[in-house]
Amino acid sequence: MSEKIFIGGGGEGYSTPQEMSFKYANRHGLIAGATGTGKTVTLQILAESFSQAGVPVIMADVKGDLSGLAKPGTPEHKLHGAFVGRAEKIGFGTYQYHSCPVTFWDLFGQQGHPVRTTVAEMGPLLLAQLLELSEAQEGILNIAFRLADEQALPLLDLKDLQALLVWIGENRGELSLRYGNVSPASVGAIQRRLLVLENQGGADLFGEPALALSDLMRQDAQGRGMVNILASDKLMAAPKLYATFLLWLLSELFEELPEVGDPDKPRLVFFFDEAHLLFEDAPKALVDKVEQVARLIRSKGVGIYFITQNPGDVPEDILGQLGNRIQHALRAFTARDRKNLKLAAETYRENPRFSTEDAIREVGVGEAVTSMLQKKGVPGVVERTLIRPPSSQLGPLTTAERAEILKTSDMAGKYDKPLDRHSAYEMLSARAAKAAEQAEVAEVKAEKAPEPKAREFNAARRFSGSRIPRSSSRRHRPKDTFASAMSEAVIKELKGTTGRRLVRGILGGLFKGR
Repeated sequence: MSEKIFIGGGGEGYSTPQEMSFKYANRHGLIAGATGTGKTVTLQILAESFSQAGVPVIMADVKGDLSGLAKPGTPEHKLHGAFVGRAEKIGFGTYQYHSCPVTFWDLFGQQGHPVRTTVAEMGPLLLAQLLELSEAQEGILNIAFRLADEQALPLLDLKDLQALLVWIGENRGELSLRYGNVSPASVGAIQRRLLVLENQGGADLFGEPALALSDLMRQDAQGRGMVNILASDKLMAAPKLYATFLLWLLSELFEELPEVGDPDKPRLVFFFDEAHLLFEDAPKALVDKVEQVARLIRSKGVGIYFITQNPGDVPEDILGQLGNRIQHALRAFTARDRKNLKLAAETYRENPRFSTEDAIREVGVGEAVTSMLQKKGVPGVVERTLIRPPSSQLGPLTTAERAEILKTSDMAGKYDKPLDRHSAYEMLSARAAKAAEQAEVAEVKAEKAPEPKAREFNAARRFSGSRIPRSSSRRHRPKDTFASAMSEAVIKELKGTTGRRLVRGILGGLFKGR
């Protein structure tokens, strides 16, 4: 196996090999460029190379084009001649067609095996970002997760969280004394956001069986790394859901994988397409979390590659950690575009043969400005590179071809049927039913008590008269008459100040006479 990935040809006549060392492939990378400049093909050739080296790959298929990785290219393809000609021009003598082992995944379970996680595994930080909650609402969500831990209430799916929020709302008085103010309005706002998420199909993400990370890190019988493709064309209709799911997946890898130091090649490579969606309107806490993961996860043998249109879409602190860079053309039509172009050029190690800024503007489709980490992790000099042609099929599979791969996959049947275990929803429902039953029994018992004093004792108060019936409607009151009205008026007057003076005068006169 080669120790490097052949990216393409650079230099004069594109004859100088431009390669990425496997040893530094886990130090992350960036693939950027305007729409239609060749980012998808670059993503495809990198996935092919990693897979051939036995490195599993996770990638999102936003446009549906990456499914072609599962099928080899053919001489009958209309671009066959152009591919062969380019391979000769850049000195890619080993070019041949081949496929990759592919597993298709889909959050909605339509174009791939279902992908699920539990609400508890997602955690309050990511869930608050997904639901776009305010600070106060996020605080209540944290209370919910704390209560779930303390009272052993498993949060597996959305109905578990919804039931727990209802319970929190009903017991907000007691909880507010311990955790701070629990506003019914905030609880209601979270419930509405959960309803929106449900309508977007987010309920399919939460539940069991949850995705096992080991199923993403497999090799086939020939030792090739599995290419895990997440169907994301429909998922992009809910960009927050897309970004949050991929970030959760990245966080899980960070939490669960052991340290491996500085391996000869990555254990896993993660491609994050449409990376700008991760950082748009993201709170600082979330951006800091991504930066932390990007900085530390490389020691666990995981390489992260962000794919976006403009390098400026990635925060500067994270951009500085992306050592391997493939920059396709940027179009500078506006003043802002020109500023972004200049900033992108300044992040590369200069080549005295040409202007990096001009090169980024001028490179054609299938061509890019590249800089790979060299010996001791030093950034290489920027070079104009003609990207090598793909070995797998360029373009998507047919529906029938995808269905056949799903049918014969090792994952077939493992995640297809959802499970609904006894969790928070069922536990809280049982509590409510038991409390209602006990209240009904106590009420019936009190109604049937033979002695008035016993009824009053059960009601925890002194006996002072006949039991007040349930209804206070007028049909139980005595019929009003003129005499009763006069008596009521006299009694009311006697209770007043004038009445008390009159009584004191009468009694005083009586006792004085004695």
